[in-house]
This record gives sequence, C-alpha cells and structure tokens, in this order.
Amino acid sequence: MPNITVKRDNYRARSALAYPLEGIARAAQPFGLSPGAMCWLLLTLTLFGLMSTPTHAFDLTLPEGAQQSYAEVIDPDTYEVPLGPWQDSLPTRRIEGRVERLAFKLASGDVTVLQTLKPMRAQLELQGYEILFECADKECGGFDFRFATEVLSAPDMYVNLSDFLYLVAHDAEADRWATLLVSRNAQARYIQLIRVTSSLDTGVVLSSSSRVGALVLPSEDLGLRLIDWGHAVLEDLTFASGAADLAIGPFDSLANLASFLQSDPTRRIVLVGHTDAVGSLDTNMTLSQRRAAAVRNRLIERHNVDASQLQAEGLGYLAPRASNLTETGRVTNRRVEAILLP
Repeated sequence: MPNITVKRDNYRARSALAYPLEGIARAAQPFGLSPGAMCWLLLTLTLFGLMSTPTHAFDLTLPEGAQQSYAEVIDPDTYEVPLGPWQDSLPTRRIEGRVERLAFKLASGDVTVLQTLKPMRAQLELQGYEILFECADKECGGFDFRFATEVLSAPDMYVNLSDFLYLVAHDAEADRWATLLVSRNAQARYIQLIRVTSSLDTGVVLSSSSRVGALVLPSEDLGLRLIDWGHAVLEDLTFASGAADLAIGPFDSLANLASFLQSDPTRRIVLVGHTDAVGSLDTNMTLSQRRAAAVRNRLIERHNVDASQLQAEGLGYLAPRASNLTETGRVTNRRVEAILLP
C-alpha cells in the first residue's frame, strides 16, 4: 500500500464520504486501490480522527514560578474582544467559539509588567499571531477600560489601574484570537489569558512550573496590602443578593485581618459594605452598612478583635468594581472592603 499524505488528499477523502459509490472509486484511483480497500482506509482514517480539519497547537511558556489560579473552558461561548482604548466607549468585536479563560499568579519581585508580557508577546508572534492592539494603563483608558473589558474575579485576577498592560493578537490563517492582561501589586504579578478558537483547536499547552490551584501568598498578605495600598477587599466573603448575613465560614481574610489588628492595637480599620445595583439607593445604603456591621461583629465575637479598632460604614452601589449588567458582575460588587485609617 502506498504512503498517503492525509492533509494533501483530505479533499478526496471528504468527497468519498459525501458520495459513497462514485466518490470512493474516484478517490481510490490515484493510489492504485480497489474500492473495497479504499473503504477500509477511509474507515481507519475516520476512527483515528485523521480526517478532521488540521489543528493548531498553542504553546506558551509562562514566567518561571507562575501558578495557575483559574481555568475555564466553554464551548461554544462568546467573548467581547477589546480592539482599542476607551474613548467614551470601548471598541470591541464579539467572537464566537471555544473560549478559554485562564489566570496565573507569581511573586512580584523586581520584575515589571512589561518584562512579564514581552516574552509571551514574542511567543504569540512566532506562532503566527499578529498584534492588533497593545496599550498600557492610562493609554488604554485606565479605570474605564478596566471596568469595560472582561476581567476574571479577584483573587484570581487583580488589575492595578496605574500599572497594567493589555494586548490582543489574531492569527488570521486559523482565525484564533488571544488577549493578555498583565498587572502587579507589591505582593504578586497577575496574568490573564483569554483565547477564542474553533472547537477543533488542540487547546493551550502550558510550559513552566504552573499548576491548577490558587497561589498561596503569605498569611500577612492582607496586612501588607493594607499598608501599601490603604485598602483591601475581603475577597472570600460572600453575600446573597439582598442579604446581609455572613456565611458560617471560616474565612481566611477575617483571620488574617484579626492578626494584623491584634499585632498593633493602635491600628484602626473602617469596614465598608458594598452592594449590587438591584433595588433603590436608600435600600442598598442600609444593606451595605448591615453587611459591614456583620463583618465587624464576626471579628469581635469570633476573632476577639477590640471593638475600638473597627468601624462599619456602607456605600450601597456607588462604588462598583464590575458591571451590574451581569450576574457575575453583581456577585463581584457584593463585598466588604477594609480601609486602614492613619
């Protein structure tokens, strides 16, 4: 039996499937095969998946020490790809296909966001991607860009509004899209990768010490964030829509916050409650204050924090950090934040 290049003769094989009798006979002639032998060949190709559209691997070497904190694949799904900076609105293109959403964390160190992004950008270009748009924090549109584009929820992804880079790349031949969003704070660097491909794409092949599972930062991370930034969202607290009750827990953020306060009795914190935008402002102002008070009570009653170190306030829906047009955004907005007082 002669050697067969499946990719070269893919059209003949498909024709044979579409027209069982005449097609099989035509496809068999160039190889000197009988129609019966060609039938067996076609069956073998089908069973081993060799007749599908050629696939495109995606190899990405991540920075050393990167750990995967989030992974989601939805097929099919849609993604609004940002194609330019925010200017009264965000220019996007809706892409349909197999959507992969990935997030990674690694120690911050002395590495800049550009030094983090640059090697990954080069890898995209080597694999046939064209960089369509690239920007940094203020040139992207700062706050407006960050909250208009899709960003995975904290703590998996964090965007420092004064220190982030974004790029979108497109492989026209395979019609593959990829966006990278890189940011950092004093403790960690954050990488978000979103890809849209056809359902037949082979997916992402990651290289590095990355693994699924959240990166565990030191227990004092919350305290360091408060000292460096003056505020920190208590990310692991959850509130149902319209409810102020806090789940049983335990919550690592409260244990870490209690340790931070107990290590220095002069430290004072304001707990600020936030809501989604469902309902009136008056109702949500009351609800947000009740959420902050619930957290304050938990810190006093279960973690033995001195009541004089804690205040509770509410801002309702006046300070969202995600769109209230989606359930994911509303969940993100239902939160309590700690603010360190001088």
